[in-house]
Amino acid sequence: MSESRRTTVHQLLEEARAGLERVGPAELAELMSAEVLDEAPRLRVIDIRPRDDRERTGVIEGSEHIGQLVLEWRLDPDSGASEGTAADLDDHLVVLCNQGYSSSFAAAQLQRLGFARATDLNGGIEGWIEHGLPVVPHEAGG
Repeated sequence: MSESRRTTVHQLLEEARAGLERVGPAELAELMSAEVLDEAPRLRVIDIRPRDDRERTGVIEGSEHIGQLVLEWRLDPDSGASEGTAADLDDHLVVLCNQGYSSSFAAAQLQRLGFARATDLNGGIEGWIEHGLPVVPHEAGG
């Protein structure tokens, strides 16, 4: 009987993060501020959390919601299913979830699709809030 090689979720996460230049909450706040002043390339902050989580904790103002299950389809300009949400391959995409685990996997997938500047928010929305950064009700923020 041959031995099968098992990969743990921790190994998968390590592989996903190996290619990411993750951003912290303070850095993302600075990037978003620079974007307002037109000092940065196009930045898109994408919240992949489900509605219940966005209702519970709020959202980062200016972020957009794209569900985790359809993220690649909505952003890939060649998918045929972008429904006006397609990204330019040069866009700086910062994906966020609750704690920064699912977003790492999602950002790594986006990189595989050709979005070289895709990354995620280290610590997720919880890290953002712990740093004292503001959130708005999900209806107001997207």
